[in-house]
Amino acid sequence: MSPRDLLLALVVILAWGVNFVVIKVGLHGVPPMLLGALRFSLAACPAIFFVKRPNVPLRWLLAYGLTISLGQFAFLFYAMYVGMPAGLASLVLQAQAFFTLIFAAMFLHERIRAANLAGLVIAACGLALIGMQGGHAMTFAGFMFTLAAAAMWALGNVVTKRMGRVDLVSLVVWASLIPPLPFFALSLIFEGPAKIEASLRSIPVLSIFAIAYLAFVATLVGYSLWGKLLARYPASQVAPFSLLVPIIGLASAALMLGEALTPMQIAGAALVMAGLAVNVFGGWLVQRYQADIR
Repeated sequence: MSPRDLLLALVVILAWGVNFVVIKVGLHGVPPMLLGALRFSLAACPAIFFVKRPNVPLRWLLAYGLTISLGQFAFLFYAMYVGMPAGLASLVLQAQAFFTLIFAAMFLHERIRAANLAGLVIAACGLALIGMQGGHAMTFAGFMFTLAAAAMWALGNVVTKRMGRVDLVSLVVWASLIPPLPFFALSLIFEGPAKIEASLRSIPVLSIFAIAYLAFVATLVGYSLWGKLLARYPASQVAPFSLLVPIIGLASAALMLGEALTPMQIAGAALVMAGLAVNVFGGWLVQRYQADIR
């Protein structure tokens, strides 16, 4: 990877890692379902007038928008609203990698390899340690909703696999048209017209910044750069950079929000990161070992 593209990869990881702190800031002035509606409205318009519609059937576009866009962020925003710290949210959300393995095996009949299974078990132990710490700067409800968000992300990954090759930027932009109306409906049901009106009337400047960041930086800029990298390099070379997202998330939450982890949460975080690393690199290491002993 060239130095320029390496820098682009780090820019994306930084943008996505800080994203969780930005969500927390946005939720201080805007309730979660309304935040989701505003985020995706801004991400879709005016971008759809400049980005060509992806060449995929409408049913797959709807499936992607309802899982990765609506499902993931409805659960994630609500999780952080009810007490999930930004740093831990960035880490626990990476459980999507293991949900993806399970769902791909169930729906696409893909094989789960030994390295994948080992990584899943290690990360599951880490998630169990983190979950046991509910009440220590984290609510158990927030933890479970974050896992639900990870599961929705994983379902969206399976949908993407089912689509085949597709322009990532085009898919993200056009799929952003799908969540606003459901998000507004959820906001009306759970947050109520009075809260919506009050939030929009007195929306803080920081919340406006957060919505703009989520729509433009985390969504449009992040996925545009990531899509370019995936077009230039094998996925196996680009994907490992995503392991840095929870590291940036935990560090930025500690620096900007003063979040601190208990020793048990630190141990759990280390196990999750180890499980992710085994999942990503384990197969490659086994192949190298087998090649060396031949």
